[in-house]
Amino acid sequence: MARRTAFKKMVARKLGCLWVVAGMMSAGLLASTPVYAKEAALTNVTLMLDFNALGRHAPWYVALAKGYYKDAGLNVKIVPGLGTAQSLQALEAGVSQFSFSDAAALVLGRARGVSTAKFVEMNYQKAPYAVFSLHSGANVTKLAQLKGLEVASGAGSMTPKIIRGLMKEKGLDPESVKFINIDGAARGSMLLSGKVPAIETYIFGQVGMSHNSKPGELTTLLLADQGLDMYSNGLLVKEAYIKSHPKVVRAFVKASLMGWHDALQNMGAAADMEIKYVPGLNRDVVISELKLVKAMAVTPEVKAKGLGYIDSQRMQKTVNFIVKNIGVTGAVPPTATLYTDDFLPKPAILP
Repeated sequence: MARRTAFKKMVARKLGCLWVVAGMMSAGLLASTPVYAKEAALTNVTLMLDFNALGRHAPWYVALAKGYYKDAGLNVKIVPGLGTAQSLQALEAGVSQFSFSDAAALVLGRARGVSTAKFVEMNYQKAPYAVFSLHSGANVTKLAQLKGLEVASGAGSMTPKIIRGLMKEKGLDPESVKFINIDGAARGSMLLSGKVPAIETYIFGQVGMSHNSKPGELTTLLLADQGLDMYSNGLLVKEAYIKSHPKVVRAFVKASLMGWHDALQNMGAAADMEIKYVPGLNRDVVISELKLVKAMAVTPEVKAKGLGYIDSQRMQKTVNFIVKNIGVTGAVPPTATLYTDDFLPKPAILP
């Protein structure tokens, strides 16, 4: 009888311990349980950049390094692109859920019926198109100085059409500037060696060319400073994904803009974070590119409205300029179909 009583007490004690453990697990009091649940709940998404990962892309890596994406329930993979058009194609093919591309690529893609994407944030408020020359040479500081000048460009580049379109808007003869085809990799060196009087490329090319030339020798003509009023790069998402995963889009946008904020506030730390993911980058180059990014991304409107801000009238101006000067094949897409500001964080993230 005593043995039977002792056995019942032992069983009761063990069952009691099991019920306590089970209660703790259901209440989330055991540390291991919520960690596994959180990791299992992460949504896998891919962001495709417009080009290879460079200093200008540090803000995305800051969001990744600081855990902003993970805290938002996202497991984000950042992959390089081969140009804005290719990034748009990858989005449509389902290779990525988010792409960093530009307004011209989107308008052209929509017009041809090969894209269903729209902007959910606008990162480059200013267009990065620029013309470089040497102070001791052509020294182009005004748009009018392009008249009669030979400018090195590349096959397939839209920039010559943009330059000519801007010249036409300003009452200058667009045909007075001559463009010659030179490979992008050779353009900078040919300018610095005096073989061509000027080249066109993105403003970010300023970093490398300044490093390889005498102080003050490189002259930069940023088209945005000459009156070019159009949007450039932003974050694109397919309409179908927006409809099926609105919470993911909202979380990604907010986490990304937090990364943009931090990167532009502390560029040295941003460079260190990006280099952990892209070891081949040079810290000083990353910081120099981020300074240029800040000039593209932070405008008076952004200071008031927040990072990623999209203005409907400016978007319409962008579409009008692209249609008039670059040209589209197919039906011009309604401006309202090209963007949504519904996913920008509230309150806004100020720079």
